Amino acid sequence: MKIATWNVNSILARLPTAMKVFEEVNADVWCLQEIKCEDPRFPRFELEAMGFNIETFGQKSYNGVAILSKHRIEEFVRGVPGLEHEQSRYIEAVIAAPDGPVRVASIYAPNGNPIGTEKFSFKLQFMEALQAHARELLKNEERFVLCGDYNVIPREVDCWDPSVWTGDALFQPETRAAYRALENLGLTDAFIAVDGAAHRYTFWDYQAGAWQKDHGIRIDHFLLSPQAADLLTGVQIFKKARGLEKASDHVPVIANFG
Repeated sequence: MKIATWNVNSILARLPTAMKVFEEVNADVWCLQEIKCEDPRFPRFELEAMGFNIETFGQKSYNGVAILSKHRIEEFVRGVPGLEHEQSRYIEAVIAAPDGPVRVASIYAPNGNPIGTEKFSFKLQFMEALQAHARELLKNEERFVLCGDYNVIPREVDCWDPSVWTGDALFQPETRAAYRALENLGLTDAFIAVDGAAHRYTFWDYQAGAWQKDHGIRIDHFLLSPQAADLLTGVQIFKKARGLEKASDHVPVIANFG
């Protein structure tokens, strides 16, 4: 079982590139963020032709999340339960995998900048609601995967230069504490569990030659329930995707389960 998460930064603008990546990675499930289109405009025809079942939670021009699955989708939820807002940032589905069901969520957490505004407050509110939902999911003792663009730099070694990020919402103590609170529930950061190497990035800005200089950050994460973590066999950051034509500024992260 292979599950991938990817902030595609507009599925319509990057569809040919995205389809090449989907084919090469060959994941069973894709959790997409920033699809940036309303549900009727999502390219279902092209992706269903690749063998995917699809659920989306879109929004015009901004945000938007989706789940693509080569296995049947048995149920789905749009939005973090208990959090009322108008942004499309969370979709959750139960995948009928061959070895048993697995619950998967695609998450696009708020950026939160600038600090000291309602945007930062909403970022923390979103993370708090996600924590409450994860606590409820854990009670079911099932396999689940909460993955996506968390907009959190968990450690200093997850960015190219911490001094550059000290004033950014992604690196604030409150932000990092909110991410640790999820881990402290008993969830496992998949990358840390199987690799944990310093300076392994998932995002490079389009500005200032960040990609060419390898000035990146790690903000795309997998958090796993104990039942899912027990089956984790590997994590890959598909860095190649950043160098493709019309690339997203994020790259896919892929988790393999035995």
